[in-house]
Amino acid sequence: MVINDSQHGCFAGFLHRIIVNIIHSVQGYHSKTIHFLNVAFNSSGDSLLAGDRQGNIYVFDLNGNRFNLVQRTMQACTALAFNLRRKTEFLVALADYSVKCFDTESQELVSWMRGHDSSVSSISVHGSGKYAITTSADTAQLWDLDTFQRIRKLNVRQSVGIQNVFFLPLSNIILSCFKDNSIFVWEFDTLHCKYQLPTPVEGSVLFYKVFAVTRDGRTLVAGGKSNHLHLWCLESKQLIRIIQMPEKVRAVRLLEFLPDSFDGGSNQVLGVLSQDNIMRFINIETCKLLFDIGSPEEGISTAVISPNGRYIASVMENGSLNLYSVQALTQEGNKPPPSLFKVVEDGPKYTSEANKLIKKVTSGRSEGQRLEGPWKSKGRKIKSRLLKLQANASLENKENELPGGLNKKRLQALLKGFGEYPAKYRMFVWRSLLQLPENHLAFSSLVDRGIHSAFVNIHKEYPIKSRKLLRVLQRTLSALAHWSAIFAETPYMPLLAFPFVKLFQNNQLICFEVVATVVVNFCQHWFEYFPNPPVNVLGMIENVLAHHDKELLQHLIKYKVTSQVYAWPLLETLLSEVLTREEWLKVFDNIFSNHPSYFLMIVVAYIICSRAPLLHCNQAEDFEYFFHHRNNLDINVVIKEAYHLMDSTPLDIHPQRMLDDFIPLTKGQYPVFNKYPTFIVDYQAREREKIRQDEIEYLRERQLAHESEAKAQKQKAEDEAWYRKQKLLQEAEEQRRKILLEEEERLAEQRQSLAVMKRKLKVKELQLLDASRRRFLNYQQDQLQMELKRLDDEIARKASMRDQETAAAVQDIELQRMELESQKQLFEQHLIKDQEAVRKEMKEEVDVHRRKVDLEDQRVQRLIEIDRQEIQKAHAIKILCLEVFRNLSEVSRQVPSTYIFLYISWTCEEYKLFFFF
Repeated sequence: MVINDSQHGCFAGFLHRIIVNIIHSVQGYHSKTIHFLNVAFNSSGDSLLAGDRQGNIYVFDLNGNRFNLVQRTMQACTALAFNLRRKTEFLVALADYSVKCFDTESQELVSWMRGHDSSVSSISVHGSGKYAITTSADTAQLWDLDTFQRIRKLNVRQSVGIQNVFFLPLSNIILSCFKDNSIFVWEFDTLHCKYQLPTPVEGSVLFYKVFAVTRDGRTLVAGGKSNHLHLWCLESKQLIRIIQMPEKVRAVRLLEFLPDSFDGGSNQVLGVLSQDNIMRFINIETCKLLFDIGSPEEGISTAVISPNGRYIASVMENGSLNLYSVQALTQEGNKPPPSLFKVVEDGPKYTSEANKLIKKVTSGRSEGQRLEGPWKSKGRKIKSRLLKLQANASLENKENELPGGLNKKRLQALLKGFGEYPAKYRMFVWRSLLQLPENHLAFSSLVDRGIHSAFVNIHKEYPIKSRKLLRVLQRTLSALAHWSAIFAETPYMPLLAFPFVKLFQNNQLICFEVVATVVVNFCQHWFEYFPNPPVNVLGMIENVLAHHDKELLQHLIKYKVTSQVYAWPLLETLLSEVLTREEWLKVFDNIFSNHPSYFLMIVVAYIICSRAPLLHCNQAEDFEYFFHHRNNLDINVVIKEAYHLMDSTPLDIHPQRMLDDFIPLTKGQYPVFNKYPTFIVDYQAREREKIRQDEIEYLRERQLAHESEAKAQKQKAEDEAWYRKQKLLQEAEEQRRKILLEEEERLAEQRQSLAVMKRKLKVKELQLLDASRRRFLNYQQDQLQMELKRLDDEIARKASMRDQETAAAVQDIELQRMELESQKQLFEQHLIKDQEAVRKEMKEEVDVHRRKVDLEDQRVQRLIEIDRQEIQKAHAIKILCLEVFRNLSEVSRQVPSTYIFLYISWTCEEYKLFFFF
């Protein structure tokens, strides 16, 4: 794959072992290749960071098959780190001696750290991702990656110099290596020196240049300008081994351990990059050369291994970047070589202690054979000096070897260290421990027999919600019953098989073989007393319990609690009733990794660890409930107690003496399982078959009776239906005739109603027209009234304004008040006289009216006359008022400072006179 000057892209070209070859080329008049300098994986191992000579930083997404240009620093990078606490950030050391932190998503500068006076050769990040150590030739500096502040600085004399300073994996330990071969170990929290490694023994002095530490931090490997590698044990602080590389190796340039998920952090495979640009991978325990990458023609400049152990990224001498698949490399290395020998030489006795530690690694190729590529090294030969092979070592290794390349001893060590197997690989480990044969043809023949009659109605007894899980359980139990008749008669077989069915429901073959292996090995002697519980196995448990906790056993005996109450429920359910899923898986990790007797010890350990609540029980129902339900118990304590029982139980009562060793199922065909009283099982099978046949005959006869009865009922129902149908037809015809008559009557009524409705509508229309006319007249009248009201309001408003003006003029005419008052009095006198005259006239008219009350017409005429006279008088009064106003106006002309306002308003119907002073 070629990277051009673009920022995004995808990479492909996957080969068998080299996944991809990446070349950064610049297209133009003079095309050239830009060399990569450094690479680094992120903490998960699914992304790769690479920097080239021009300062371009690329991120390669190995899962998404894409790359991205995240930064242009414009200067060469000398070191990279991509395993910070914030997953999108990375550190890059540049040629100007500075260290910068960038973000891959925002592509922005996060921080700029200065302080080195020479180029930074390495960056080591703490396991938490919060701290980092940058190392140059003259100093090492400790940084806080949250604040990007320098915490501490290590300075040394120029004559000494620093080789490397780095964190040990998964610990708070710092290891510093100097050019004078001294190695110091420091506490990170206090920065106090814990110890210094001693000087190597005479004859093994080696100027260290490169270092590697196993993931558990227990072993340090150092190399330099020699073909020797020193293995230090950091716990004992001693040099434990010197590995001699092939003669072609004259100097070591890089050391990297290959991570392994199953070694518990004690890495065994070490990658050694030598001066010939070939990286060889060896096993530091056996000194076996496993495989190598690179060649003299296509040499490796530097390399890094992903934390998950899946990829190896190497920068080649030609500037390209290669990505290797570790799985493909190990598969190639695991191919059986030609007939080779492990030679033990009893040469002359070495007086030097160093020679006693040397283990030599040699290649199986001839001297004249040239390295042509990473896949030419197939045969490997190992010479070990002064190491005597034990006679039974080969046999023991052979017994511990498991399918899938696993080793039982190593698995037990892993289990002892972590308490359980990794959940991701647990099923694979179980299949290897149980050595399942995977007999597809034999299993298919069992499945092809169909569902066994004993488990046809299993859903009634065990109502499982998941139909798929129920089908798998039914098929697994049927296959077991077809394999051996005892399993069709065993009532607890569904309880025993269900946990494995739930785990392996997607692979029925593996599910069947796991259950069969468990029955054959871990359920030994269970069926000898069938249909009774295995009293012999329960006796073993009771003997062990009596030896280790006699008080608890006496308490159980006191309340007549037998082993069928406190042990058999745990055995027949494989402890699935009393443990959670995680606890059960952890327990069976240990059961499958040990002798079958360990299962019985687990049961005893569970009882002993539950002694406190059991000693407080005094009812039989309480004991039964306890062993059928989950309890508050630490399963790790139970497992530890079971191992203690395995080691401390006397041999005469130890179940291991009475139980056979683990025997896997045979390949091709499954073994015959007949360790049970066949006459009882056969008798029960015959009785079951007889009952089944009787039931079938009864069901057949009942079916015939039901069919005859159903036919008679069907004929009777058909006859009744025909008569009912005829009757319904007649009723329907009569009903239709009635409906027609009703419809005609309804139609006539509707016509009459329609005529009445038309008349009503016409009347209503006339009423609406009249109402509309009236509403219009009322509207006009209202408009006139509103107009009059508006005029009245206008008059009132203007009158109010005049009142205000008059009030202001009152003070000005205060001097003429007396004259006006006299004129007013005179006017009032005239008015009084007129009123008295009117009153006399009205009195006379009233008298006349009284006298002529009987003459109605004359009275009316008189009243009209009186009204006419009153109008004339009112007119005379108006004239008089006008005369008064005229006089007042003359007065106002004589007095300039006096203002008199006069307002007279006429309308078309009447006169209105207003005057104000």
